[in-house]
Amino acid sequence: MKFDAKSLVSTMAKFDTKPFVSAMASIMVMRTIKNELIPHELLSFFQCGVDHLSRRFSPQFTVVIEEFQGMARNQVFEAAEAYLGTKATVSAERVTVSKADDHKDLSFNMDRNEEVSDDFEGVSVKWKLICIQVDSSRIRHYDNDSSAVAEIRSYELTFHKKHKNKIFNSYLPYVMEIARQIKQGNMAIKIHSNEYGYWNREPVKFNHPMSFDTLAVDEKLQREIVNDLDKFVKAKEFYRRTGKAWKRGYLLYGPPGTGKSSLIAAMANYLHYDIYDLDLAVVGDNRNLKDLILGMSSRSILVIEDIDCTIKLQNREEDTEASNNGHKVTLSGLLNATDGLWSCCAEEHIIVFTTNHKERLDPALLRPGRMDKQIHLSYCNFSAFKQLAMNYLCITQHELYEKIEQLLGQVEVTPAEIAEELTKDVDATECLQDLIKFLQEKKMIKEEVKNEGNVKEE
Repeated sequence: MKFDAKSLVSTMAKFDTKPFVSAMASIMVMRTIKNELIPHELLSFFQCGVDHLSRRFSPQFTVVIEEFQGMARNQVFEAAEAYLGTKATVSAERVTVSKADDHKDLSFNMDRNEEVSDDFEGVSVKWKLICIQVDSSRIRHYDNDSSAVAEIRSYELTFHKKHKNKIFNSYLPYVMEIARQIKQGNMAIKIHSNEYGYWNREPVKFNHPMSFDTLAVDEKLQREIVNDLDKFVKAKEFYRRTGKAWKRGYLLYGPPGTGKSSLIAAMANYLHYDIYDLDLAVVGDNRNLKDLILGMSSRSILVIEDIDCTIKLQNREEDTEASNNGHKVTLSGLLNATDGLWSCCAEEHIIVFTTNHKERLDPALLRPGRMDKQIHLSYCNFSAFKQLAMNYLCITQHELYEKIEQLLGQVEVTPAEIAEELTKDVDATECLQDLIKFLQEKKMIKEEVKNEGNVKEE
């Protein structure tokens, strides 16, 4: 069908256009009266009144979560950003993607002015990211570059008014907790060391692969440790109720090569806690020690290895004399820093001491509250051997296992020695045969030493 201008003109000529022209003129007159005769303030007042009535009778309620709270970032905004990143790829039409150096995975977020729907226990909510560009000189937390354009961001959370209590009391705390778990899982673990009286400013990324799935310790002991860690993480309210600082002390003791450092790595990877490796030999004095411990972040593990030989910790009776003679750190200083009044200034700390000689430690260091759990890592038993065989040879059963189990009950051999034997050959059977020879030689040496001892006694 072709457009015919002449036909359109002839058709319009048949109608009376006077009413149309009159209506348009009336609209123009009313607009002129509004703009020129009615004050702007009065118009704004009426508009606010209309908006207020609209909101009052609307069933929807909106919570505005701004990005900044004064000069600091709003933690609720950060939590919403992390939480909505898991929802954006499902219900949003546009998302942004990024990756930071200290993150393991990609991070997804809502794009500007996008909306995301969510459901919580049958309640439907809607999130919207609001972004407003302004001159950066108008807001304090940006640089004073007047030519730069800054962006003010906020989230709008909208839901039905009748669900207000559930949103405030249940949904928002739920979002905060899920965001904490997301952040915990995505952040790379760091290991810190102390030098010149401070923690190093650039901690190293902790890439140790050890986990409880590959740790070569007795199976029963492993379950016991994991259960203890789980209870600690979930016990925040218990510690508050009982008036105790939210921390837990572990003592790992046993012969060298029994897996003390490997256990610490497995604990850090399991909890996703940073490690603070404290070298007491370079700590200036008791005050410096306290400052270092106060400088640790929450959700971290303080590690003091070889506590019996790193420095000479004097007994409490000798502390005064030791301080006068110029000793750096005293036993009292260590106890006060890890278990005194200052120990409650940060939450969710695990303190791990290691030693090859438990009997050398002062009893004050070993009491409950300082060493809540003492873990003896002894020589390799058959349960630990099976884990090593799985790690190195990728086998769970073998005809030589019965002979190896018998020999492990007769000799003292560390998991480190077993691991060394399992790396010598590629073939699993040859490896196990060589291991049997190694254990038999150990047994012969043990019997010879025992016989020599009996001869001397006679």
